[in-house]
Amino acid sequence: MARIKLKLGENEIEVDSRDFYVDNQTISEVIENLSSHLPENKAQIVYETDTQQTPESEPAQYGLEYLDDAEAFEPEFNEPKLINEREIKAKLRILETSKFFDSPRTVTETVEQLREYGWATSPLDVSKALAKMASNKEIMKNSSDNRTHYFVEEQIIA
Repeated sequence: MARIKLKLGENEIEVDSRDFYVDNQTISEVIENLSSHLPENKAQIVYETDTQQTPESEPAQYGLEYLDDAEAFEPEFNEPKLINEREIKAKLRILETSKFFDSPRTVTETVEQLREYGWATSPLDVSKALAKMASNKEIMKNSSDNRTHYFVEEQIIA
């Protein structure tokens, strides 16, 4: 699975390739098609004209390194990036906006979802961050049968 994120100013498009396959040959076509949906239509794929050698310690990213804020992660092929305690709350907010917490989730499920997004951290750090968010009423907490679940309360719009 690949995750492609294009950002232009305040506008952002993010796509998971769970429904389609993206490889190194088709990635530029996918990015080009996505960028056509961004307002102002200014996102472009930039190819380097110099033919410089990439050091063996740095794998080639096939054009993604030229796009600001572009991220690609394929969990079945890449190891997740280790995140520290200070970054966890921001990553949990990303899960929240993607409606992950619309149903009650355990710490284990949350750690697994973070891993799917390409971030690795300890369950203890995630547990502390979720507990702190719950105590600040940023997220709801429910305990039953010695299991704690975290969720976001649905907003009812009249």
